[in-house]
Amino acid sequence: MTTTAPVSDRPHGTAARPSARAGQAGGHHRAGRLAHVVLGLAALASLFPLYWTLVAASTDSHAVVSSPPPMLPGGNLFENLTHVWHNAGGRGMGVALLNSTLVAGAVTVSTVTFSVLAGFAFAKLRFRGKKVMLGLVLSTLAVPAQLSVVPLFILTKNLGLGNHLGALILPVLVTAFGVFFMRQFLSQALPTELLEAARVDGANSLRVIWHVVFPVARPAMAVLGMLTFVQSWNDFLWPIIVMNGSTNPTVQVALAGLGTGWSTDWSVITAGALMGTLPLLLVFALLGRHIVGGITQGAVKG
Repeated sequence: MTTTAPVSDRPHGTAARPSARAGQAGGHHRAGRLAHVVLGLAALASLFPLYWTLVAASTDSHAVVSSPPPMLPGGNLFENLTHVWHNAGGRGMGVALLNSTLVAGAVTVSTVTFSVLAGFAFAKLRFRGKKVMLGLVLSTLAVPAQLSVVPLFILTKNLGLGNHLGALILPVLVTAFGVFFMRQFLSQALPTELLEAARVDGANSLRVIWHVVFPVARPAMAVLGMLTFVQSWNDFLWPIIVMNGSTNPTVQVALAGLGTGWSTDWSVITAGALMGTLPLLLVFALLGRHIVGGITQGAVKG
């Protein structure tokens, strides 16, 4: 017995066209002109402060405060940057950049490492007092940072860390935000079955953390590392207090002494701000690829 296939009403040789609904469900949406215009305006608005800093840093102090202000770069950029490089912080901007790099780098590495370990423990391990300890960690987020300035200052003085870079690193070796951030990420991204399989294969705790936890947490580590580095680099309140009078300042403390005198030289100040911003742009450019790549590789299709 033979069956006859139903004859299609389409002309012979015409391929089936996917429906608009199927194309939207399985393909990519094409951005319209309005989306391009909105994104372009948003990009210009985001880049304008950086462009204005470049313009102000390349002019003189009178041109910066003139009305209307200049909108095109001038010819004093190299002169202002040279002045900042040799005079910022007393010992020059190079020393300040090195100090900020050491402090921000040490704080970032320690915060990311300890946050991953603590976040993994709170997310996947079982131990007594787990909820209580997590609650205590989260409760510190409600305490303003200004309340801890006086106790920390007294503690650093008693430890002999006054005017020392160690006083900028020890208080922020790990943060409650970092622990909570990694705990939330690992709770969703790290399957319990993967840990059990590693245990069955004979992996100890260190191997599980190194070969399982850290690879899974890489996207969140990149995000947390970038946020921590930027926050540590831009920190001003605690460094200006504990490093007061030091000849070994960070970038923000060095910038505070620029352009002072009979009149404020805003062109020199903006030149220093421009020089202090460039390392942050470099860090964002380097970690941005790892963030996008890590999220793409770790994505799970439903």
